Amino acid sequence: MRILVECTYVYEHPRDNSGIQRVVRNIVKRLGEAGGEVECIPVMMNGGRLYQVLSLAPLKVSRGGDWRQSWIVRLDHWRNRYWWWHSRLERLSPFRSSQTARRLLYWPCKLASLAITLPLRGLLWLNRNAQPAPQRAVELQVRPGDQLLLLDSSWHADFFDLAERLKRQGVGIVSVIYDLIPLTHPQFCDAALVKVFDQWFDWVSRTADGFMAISRTVSEQVQHELQQRLGAAEAARRWHGHFYLGSELDLKRAKSSLHPGVQRMFRQGKPVYLMVSTVEPRKNHAYLLDAFERLWATGSEARLCIIGKIGWKCEALVERIKRHPMHNKRLFMFNNVNDSSLEYAYSNARALVFPSHAEGFGLPLVEAMQRGLPVMASDIPVFREIGQDFMAYFELDDPQSLVDRILQFEQSNRFPARRPLDDWQWIDWSQAARQLIHRTLAGIGGKPKALASVEAAVDADRP
Repeated sequence: MRILVECTYVYEHPRDNSGIQRVVRNIVKRLGEAGGEVECIPVMMNGGRLYQVLSLAPLKVSRGGDWRQSWIVRLDHWRNRYWWWHSRLERLSPFRSSQTARRLLYWPCKLASLAITLPLRGLLWLNRNAQPAPQRAVELQVRPGDQLLLLDSSWHADFFDLAERLKRQGVGIVSVIYDLIPLTHPQFCDAALVKVFDQWFDWVSRTADGFMAISRTVSEQVQHELQQRLGAAEAARRWHGHFYLGSELDLKRAKSSLHPGVQRMFRQGKPVYLMVSTVEPRKNHAYLLDAFERLWATGSEARLCIIGKIGWKCEALVERIKRHPMHNKRLFMFNNVNDSSLEYAYSNARALVFPSHAEGFGLPLVEAMQRGLPVMASDIPVFREIGQDFMAYFELDDPQSLVDRILQFEQSNRFPARRPLDDWQWIDWSQAARQLIHRTLAGIGGKPKALASVEAAVDADRP
């Protein structure tokens, strides 16, 4: 048996650095030490073919047809961004309340989009038979019994036909599930993503033999969703497991310069409460503003620092931040921060505050605590699973509960968690990769008890 670990999106977008890309890079980097006697091979799918990935990093010198692939990726990003702005515009008056107005908006936008889509389609046609650079990937022939582990974000991919063909050739399919938020909390997602994700999960629920989630909470959600879609008998034929994520910042560079704004903020000497995430509704930044406005009304000099790229459905929030009377005084936002600057922020902040409505794991929580930074987080099941008694929790329907935690911390200098952070332990990315592979093998073996015992044994690495 070989484990073929799919990393198509990260291969094609090596500079993207959101949560899933960070997971994929770190797991792939440690596959050699994770598999033991089982061969683990990173793979990507392109043009109806399967390739073994030799390097996730792009080539330093591009030659031949590589310029075409570079422009394909660039134009695809532009196209997605273009329609993202179109969907934002549709939510404004008069388009929000008038179907006729939306139609009048759509057709000029559709015509204008041809400036992107026509060159993109032309390049895709020219590149239809292109082979990846041999220094980065070589074609791989599958064997019956191989297991294709869909580790990357595959819901926007176009390799479903290839995956189904591989399954007919005797290859098992295992899907890693990061969360089901587009299904469980669609109000926080773009409508197009909800539709695409729903179609993808429908496909993967019928196609995959088993599922590996990034927390026990998500694993239970997956089992429930499969029962709803497939019925109890058919859902019972799929096996389930989970693993946990590491916390090292893999793009941190010794020679990387620190963000000057971040440095200036910390040099001022006042306590800084840090929020690290993409700015989007599910992360609940508005709750933080509400809480800190109450906190500042008490005379507190605590500062709120938001680090993360601008996401979706957040125009009003971003405007609120930029127009806030405390902006760049006690309220700071940085949207383009490298891993070295993030490490610096984790090392100098007073605490991480994380009021998210829903998560699959909550990687910044572990990143913070591994660096000795205590965490205050919303009281949701997955955070209780990950943080246990080492985090302080607040109520999502009451910003005052966060204010009370911060005031208690500032006045007593004792963090309001049940257990001290000094006792905290967590796994690294090497252990995370071993968890993923070992638990996947136990699930493939069709041994639920073995999988449960493996999970219990490796969970001993946790606090």
